[in-house]
Amino acid sequence: MRTNPSSLLGAGDDVAVPPGSAALDYELEIAAVIGREGRDLSPGDAVGHIAGYVLFCDWSARDLQGAEMRLNLGPAKGKDFASSCGPWMVTPDELVPTAAMAASVNGRPYSAGRLDSLYWSFGQMIAYASRGTRVVPGDLVGSGTVGTGCVLELSRVHGADAYPWLAPGDDVHLEAEGLGAIDARVVPGPAPIPLR
Repeated sequence: MRTNPSSLLGAGDDVAVPPGSAALDYELEIAAVIGREGRDLSPGDAVGHIAGYVLFCDWSARDLQGAEMRLNLGPAKGKDFASSCGPWMVTPDELVPTAAMAASVNGRPYSAGRLDSLYWSFGQMIAYASRGTRVVPGDLVGSGTVGTGCVLELSRVHGADAYPWLAPGDDVHLEAEGLGAIDARVVPGPAPIPLR
């Protein structure tokens, strides 16, 4: 998945709740950083377009996303408000293919997984992203959620009381072996401006 470049945040930046949302979630991911332009790539060729990898969090407003998906719009405003990455990039040869990944909220362990549990390879994902368009240097292609990598999955299994949505004041810590950590505090966001 390619992210909105205007919403990119650093590894220590606060994350504001998007306007109108009461169901903020994190997604524990790794992203491939595109280093060379390409179009209509095969999975084998796509790997050669990766400059490196970063720890990545694709923040999600699950209530906004759910409303948009019911209208067959895709997760537009449910996804484009914030993505965190960093704190550094590793080159392809430095990436640990079995990297352990974990997330905690307010110091309580939430999610854990490993990079080698991905269903699609980065080559396959980048090939798909390049289908009918271009990937260009600086694009980030996220891995998708790793393991039990979000509140949505955890709350479906264990209940919303055990794993509530993120709220202002929560501290979210995401880490991956060899890629460092993202430490983000959730802060209040603006109210939605009425459209009518």
